[in-house]
Amino acid sequence: MQTTATLFTAAAATALLLTFTPAIVAEDGHQHAKEVTKAIAILVPTKDSKVHGTVTFTKVSQGIQVEATVTGLTVGKHGFHIHEYGDLSSADGSAAGGHYNPTGEPHGGPGATKKHVGDLGNITAETTGPARYSGVLEHLTLEGKESILGRGIVVHAKADDLLSQPSGDAGDRVAVGVIGVAKTK
Repeated sequence: MQTTATLFTAAAATALLLTFTPAIVAEDGHQHAKEVTKAIAILVPTKDSKVHGTVTFTKVSQGIQVEATVTGLTVGKHGFHIHEYGDLSSADGSAAGGHYNPTGEPHGGPGATKKHVGDLGNITAETTGPARYSGVLEHLTLEGKESILGRGIVVHAKADDLLSQPSGDAGDRVAVGVIGVAKTK
């Protein structure tokens, strides 16, 4: 059973990670932000859930490579989205807000022309082993005004139908995380 204290601890740890943005010192002696090429979110269960996992976001030439491994899901599809806030302070995951949608688009699937920035679609749990998600999404970015850094990531109890507005009717939140800058080699 997930406790609120554990959610607060995870949120505090992630906030610390986001505070220390990587930087480089140029020849002119000035400090400049280092380009972020990788981010990570550790998924923690919401109240009465046992779902947990890891999601990585890696910058590639075509966009952002998203890789997720999630355990504890029931068999089937589960909505998988980036949400507005990297806030894990509520036991039910509601502090993460709604889907991240800075462009004001309607909800849709990852292949739709019009969609929220946070629309990742579904992650599917098979009968054995952890659920896995892998895809390159050109609409995601780790920089600029639509950056996903510091945002929340949510796994839902039900499938995202990719149509219902405003969020695909995916049900309760069973795991949440915060997208933070990852250490690169």
